[in-house]
Amino acid sequence: MFPLKDDNPTRGTPVVTIALIAVNVIVFLYQLSLPPGSAERFIFQYGSIPAVVTGLGRLSDDLAAVPPLASVLTSMFLHGGWMHLVGNMWFLWIFGNNIEEATGRFRFVLFYLACGLAAGAAHILANPSSAIPAIGASGAIGGVLGAYIMIYPRARVHTLIFLFVFIRVLYLPAAVILGYWFVLQLLGGSTTAGEAGGVAFWAHVGGFVAGVVLVGVFKKRSVRFFNPPHGAPLMRAMGD
Repeated sequence: MFPLKDDNPTRGTPVVTIALIAVNVIVFLYQLSLPPGSAERFIFQYGSIPAVVTGLGRLSDDLAAVPPLASVLTSMFLHGGWMHLVGNMWFLWIFGNNIEEATGRFRFVLFYLACGLAAGAAHILANPSSAIPAIGASGAIGGVLGAYIMIYPRARVHTLIFLFVFIRVLYLPAAVILGYWFVLQLLGGSTTAGEAGGVAFWAHVGGFVAGVVLVGVFKKRSVRFFNPPHGAPLMRAMGD
């Protein structure tokens, strides 16, 4: 299942969401501009390496560009490839605008960063001796998804469904799409070391749980949990 868009319009321009996407894209383009050796060095300098953060390992002085704890923050703006970047930014674009509106711009920045830090902490706790740099915005975006499922669980999401030869776009409740995503992360983290294939499953889980918990602190008082859906019936094929 792949979300295409939601039927959950906002009243204003999601300035922070756009800015976060822009920063991630700019940093990635800078990564691409580096020679291969320098690009790998950049990842080790600003990625979050669990063993370094926990003190079980140490970077050489020429790679220690930021304090270990600060790397949990800087790692949120690095990506390992175009698919990694586009997938993360796509989810942020679809779901981030509504959470930005629900929290307000300034608090959305704090919420996003807090979820990203919680995601980084979850990954480190799950893999304390790992020497592999963890990078990507997916933990923070997991927090956005956790917030969305708490506030707009019944919002309709245009979803591309792949099932063998069956390919169709359906309207599905956000709770189904995001719940499915969360279960996949739990299964991935439970059946692997938590970073199989370069995917930091427990970071995703930690970010999502942080979003569920923290959205109540950061949302505006006027915003209710479990808002009703808007518009057409919850589930129907596009074009029906």
